[in-house]
Amino acid sequence: MTLVTVTDPARDYLAELIEKQDVEGMGVRIFVTQPGTKNAETCLAYCPPNEIVPTDEQVDLKRFTLYLDHNSVPFLEEAYVDYSKDQMGGQLTIKAPNAKVPSVDENAPLPDRVNYVLASEINPNLASHGGEVSLVEIVDGSVAVLRFGGGCQGCSAVSLTLKQGVETTLKDRVPEITTVRDVTDHTQTENAYYQ
Repeated sequence: MTLVTVTDPARDYLAELIEKQDVEGMGVRIFVTQPGTKNAETCLAYCPPNEIVPTDEQVDLKRFTLYLDHNSVPFLEEAYVDYSKDQMGGQLTIKAPNAKVPSVDENAPLPDRVNYVLASEINPNLASHGGEVSLVEIVDGSVAVLRFGGGCQGCSAVSLTLKQGVETTLKDRVPEITTVRDVTDHTQTENAYYQ
């Protein structure tokens, strides 16, 4: 299991920033605020020696230590930190695909696996239209009953989104799901992306 991958360019960039702080033993802490929610954010912060938490996991990156916040660890699995130079100087990128919902395996309960796919794959795409979808329940062990919200509620393209996007993805990622059912009241169109 790879918790956090820090690329060589990111490691070098962070090491340069740390050296400018001129504090012996300075490291970097990575953590997730509001983990497990749609508002989760992955953050990096300086970690001077007097702020080291004994329960944090430590990763020796040679030029400095990366501290993984203990409570954030399940949400940091497969996180990726990279740095790329550009005309404006550079861009530090942090990707944590499990920040909003911790990773689950094939032995997790069916609703957990469906919610994971919704949070990690489907809702990020729907968010570009201000929409979201949530699991209401699983019926007969194979039917995912869903409710759309935001820009998807009342949207004229929701049936296309449901069948070609949501249902296809769920059936592919969670083989027990054979169909999806939408229980959204689509007569409410004031926030719909397409009317």
